Amino acid sequence: MIAVRGFARPPGRACRRSFLQAGFFMFVDKAIITIRSGKGGNGAVSFRREPFVPDGGPDGGDGGKGGDVIFTADKSLRTLMDFKYKKLFAAAEGQDGSKRKRFGKSGDDLVIKVPPGTVVIDKDTGLVMKDLVENGDSFVALKGGRGGRGNVNFKTSVRQAPNFAEAGGASRERSVALELKLIADVGFVGFPNVGKSALLAAITGAAPKIGNYHFTTTSPNLGVVEMYDTSFVAADIPGLIEGAHNGAGLGLDFLKHIERTKVLIHIVDVSGFEGRDPFDDFLKINAEMESFTVNLLRKPQLVAANKIDLVGPDSEIYLEFKKKAEGLGYRVFPISAAARIGLSELINAAAGELAALELNPPDEGPYEYFDFAQFENDPSYKDIDISKDGDVFVLEGRHLTKMFNSTNFEDMGSLRHLYRYLKNRGAIESLKSIGLRDGDTIRIRDYEFAYYDE
Repeated sequence: MIAVRGFARPPGRACRRSFLQAGFFMFVDKAIITIRSGKGGNGAVSFRREPFVPDGGPDGGDGGKGGDVIFTADKSLRTLMDFKYKKLFAAAEGQDGSKRKRFGKSGDDLVIKVPPGTVVIDKDTGLVMKDLVENGDSFVALKGGRGGRGNVNFKTSVRQAPNFAEAGGASRERSVALELKLIADVGFVGFPNVGKSALLAAITGAAPKIGNYHFTTTSPNLGVVEMYDTSFVAADIPGLIEGAHNGAGLGLDFLKHIERTKVLIHIVDVSGFEGRDPFDDFLKINAEMESFTVNLLRKPQLVAANKIDLVGPDSEIYLEFKKKAEGLGYRVFPISAAARIGLSELINAAAGELAALELNPPDEGPYEYFDFAQFENDPSYKDIDISKDGDVFVLEGRHLTKMFNSTNFEDMGSLRHLYRYLKNRGAIESLKSIGLRDGDTIRIRDYEFAYYDE
């Protein structure tokens, strides 16, 4: 097997006892790559020629199957960094068959490893192929071409020495988009510089970069909150400002990470020292999440009124904010991440929400999934397109190409096999309907031949 591996430690359940943080490597959470399955090996044309074996007959073996392209979630990975520079991933081709009915070796599958939480999307349709949530989740994104049949398979009572074999199935290629959505239990949201990173540092062992300016955090930070006999993973989601769902700030890049969280802690600066109204900030961030997807506001949301040490719990600005937020049904917790005030109450409330969700998991709503069955059984695969290039009649088609590659144009039996295929598919009648006559030229790929009716 061929494997694409990374080097970083994972987020999520498999590493809950480790302190997780970003910043020591580039965080890459989206990529567009091209994947290609392996071509099937060609069948062999061979005849048994041994002393004392008269009329040995055909003995060409079948070609090997081309390798599949498989995606699998690997807990040892944390970002999509592996796909930042390499854009084409191809599985191995199957080997051709050989004499003495020997099969060609099948091509090795290509196993592409991605972090848990990666969504694989077909770029052409925008449909989700697979959501790889848990470690070990996997799926076949592209199947390799089938091996072609050797000439031993085409022997009949009237065709004792077939001098042709079947070409291997073509490889398949597709562009896919990879999107990593971090797996965390609790997500911190709020305007820049309200104290999200400070809160993460205060309640976990993470050491995010903290500064007194907007967009100090440019990559999601993760940390493990340890309490009693349980723990949960918390994530600081950066970049939310008004207009985030349209790409303002860093929001469009990181709003998707909130989709994976179970509980939201909405952090608001109630000191008002930056000249903004706390409740107005609160409404704007919720509006951005709702504009991104309505599912975000269906998640349990706790409100952390941060920097309470600067104004006091009896201040007018805090009491007004608390009244308005609670009027909308939210629980408000006055805290100070810097002074470590009120943190235990907030953590206990988050743990309680998580415990409740374990008993009654929410319905996040289904993705619109890619239809693999329709792709694999495409009825148009055997369609033959007919056109004219001057006086030449041109035939094109995916399955026709395979039949063309299987034809020995030096052998009349093989040519008759191709002609019968065209006749059975209705191509000859269609050509006659647009003017094909004896002596006219037909072109398939780069080969031209004159047509004469049987």
